[in-house]
Amino acid sequence: MDAKQNDGPAFPHSFESADGHPSWVQSSGMSLRDWFAGQMLPHIGTGWPNLENREMLARQAYQMADAMLAARAALKATGG
Repeated sequence: MDAKQNDGPAFPHSFESADGHPSWVQSSGMSLRDWFAGQMLPHIGTGWPNLENREMLARQAYQMADAMLAARAALKATGG
């Protein structure tokens, strides 16, 4: 998945430039996709991840993150 599909950084921050205009600083840290996936981990699967289910849980978390990004894009496109 490329950076555009990751929807950029999860926590970009702004600062005011010397001329008083807001400026955005992009970070190369966690992507929004990674953030969404991490937020899903407490809600999927049962029990603590173990050798048998950790890869499945990680895949499910990223599948949900991808669905959330798709819904976000659709809402933006329709003005919702």
